[in-house]
Amino acid sequence: MGSLTGKVAIVTGSSSGIGRAIAERLARDGATVVIHYHVHAEKAAQVADGIQSSGGTALVRQADMSLVADAQRLVREAAKELGRLDILVNNAGRFLPRPLLETTEEEFDAILALNAKGPYFAMQAAAQVLSDCGRIVNISSALTHLKFPGATAHVGSKAALEQYGKGLAQELAPRGITVNTVLPGFTDTGVLTEPYRQMGAQMSPTQRLGQPSDIADVVAFLVSEQARWLTGQVIHAGGGLVM
Repeated sequence: MGSLTGKVAIVTGSSSGIGRAIAERLARDGATVVIHYHVHAEKAAQVADGIQSSGGTALVRQADMSLVADAQRLVREAAKELGRLDILVNNAGRFLPRPLLETTEEEFDAILALNAKGPYFAMQAAAQVLSDCGRIVNISSALTHLKFPGATAHVGSKAALEQYGKGLAQELAPRGITVNTVLPGFTDTGVLTEPYRQMGAQMSPTQRLGQPSDIADVVAFLVSEQARWLTGQVIHAGGGLVM
C-alpha cells in the first residue's frame, strides 16, 4: 500500500507537463487522483487511462480555472463524489511573456484570473471540505525570484501564490492543514522554446533543465505525512537556479 492510500487529490492542469507528472506520482503513491483539464479532454483521458492501467485510480473533470464558479465547482463536486478531499495541487497556469508596453488589459486580466484568482478561490472551496491534516500545494515559478524582464504580469500573478500560501498556512494550521508553494525552475515540459531551454540549462549549476518528475517528487513529499511540519514555505525546485 502506498503512503497516500485512501487519500483523494485534485491536481489542476494535469493533462500534460508538470501537472501530469504530479498526478501520476500521487496515483503511484496510492491516492485517487482527479485529473483536471480545461480544453484538452483527450490528453486528460490518456493520463487517467495510464494511471488506471498501472493499477491506480483516476477520474477526469473539466473546469475553466480562470472562472471562480468553475474553480469552486471542481473542488466541491470532486469532494462530494469521492466522499472526501485530502490534497489540492494548484498547478494550472499560463505563461504569456509580454513587455510592459505591449501588455493589454485583456491579457493582464486573463493571466491574473488563471494564475492567481482561480487558485485562490479553489483554496477557499477546499478549506471548506479538506480533511483535517490535508495538504495544499501551489505551483509558482522561480521567475518570481529572478530579475526576469518581459513577463511582469506573469511573474506578478505567480508571486501572488507565494503570499497566499504564507497567509493561508496560518489560517488553516489549527486543523493541521499545510499550505506550501513550489517554485519550479526551467522545466522540460515540451513547450519551452529553444532560447528558454538554453537559458535554463546555462543558469542552473546542474547544467540541465528540470524534468516534470523532479517537481512531482518534491510535491509528493510535501503532501506526505513526513512533511507535516512544513507549512507556509516557499520551496525552490530548480536544481539550484535560485540559491
